[in-house]
Amino acid sequence: MKYLPLLYLAAVSLLAVFVTIHDKKAARKHTRRVRERTLWVLALLGGSAALLVTMLATRHKTRHAKFMVGIPLLLLAQIVSLTLALNTSLSVRPFVIESDKLGGEIKLVLVTDLHACAYGSGQTKLLRAIDQEQPDALVLCGDIFDSDLPPDNTTTFVTAVAAKYPCYYVSGNHEFWSGQADAFKDILRTHGVKVLEGTSEVLSVRGSHIRLCGLDDPDVDHFATRAHPYAQQLNALAAAVQPAEFTVLLSHRPERMNEFLPLKPDLVLAGHAHGGQWRVPFVLENGLLAPNQGLFPKYTNGSYVWDNTQLIVSRGLARESTPVPRIFNRPEIITITLTPPQR
Repeated sequence: MKYLPLLYLAAVSLLAVFVTIHDKKAARKHTRRVRERTLWVLALLGGSAALLVTMLATRHKTRHAKFMVGIPLLLLAQIVSLTLALNTSLSVRPFVIESDKLGGEIKLVLVTDLHACAYGSGQTKLLRAIDQEQPDALVLCGDIFDSDLPPDNTTTFVTAVAAKYPCYYVSGNHEFWSGQADAFKDILRTHGVKVLEGTSEVLSVRGSHIRLCGLDDPDVDHFATRAHPYAQQLNALAAAVQPAEFTVLLSHRPERMNEFLPLKPDLVLAGHAHGGQWRVPFVLENGLLAPNQGLFPKYTNGSYVWDNTQLIVSRGLARESTPVPRIFNRPEIITITLTPPQR
């Protein structure tokens, strides 16, 4: 799957070469020519480089300014667009949430869908980005480990961040798909990470406090594990949410919001959707396809609001673990600054 874009580019380039040579021969023999529109379509579809090189090599269309100027300009535009589209460098996206329930500022960093991917030697790029934000705590919303990739990168990351910050974790589907969900949780607990399985913890920072609730991915019901069933965990959280406390619910899957809204949390944090994988800025903001949401998904990227509950979905950090490339969909960590209303 990861080689499909290269195979496509090779196929359209070979077709562009063949059609251009055929048109050159037809011009010499005064036989039926290839329409210029066809050449432009091939260029637009990704064959512009092959088309330009073939034209120059065969001296075909070289006296036509619209080709000798237009094709290089199109190629340049495609290179720039492709560079931007396939940019997988780490980004940081901030959100600020105000609430009367807060006595002071608390800053969280949301990390999700790492999938054991690499961010520099020793995960330095990811760790540096987090350190620059100076968070009060990290929330890890599932698929930090992967079902196929070895856990080394994740273990390196967790070892480093847990030594500096309070960390709270809920599982994702890949932890269960790996068959090692309990073992991964034990690794996290060994480093002091709070594993939430239908449970909650209070985070106190500079005299202000919030309640962090969380539950396992629904796939907990389909694999052998020490954790309680999903429905039981969800019911347990109903008693944990108190109207007077600012409550943050950690979940891997944003499409489960209909189950979370009756709990009336102030904020829900999630991942799983990978930003919809293929995005078009300002046109297809939520992407083309997301797990468990299908085509044209609804909750993949950013903030969504229901009355007094807000959902923030991270595009996540998965890179080399995905079978198809991300398009206009940079990996990200999210910062959430919780603060009293600014009078």
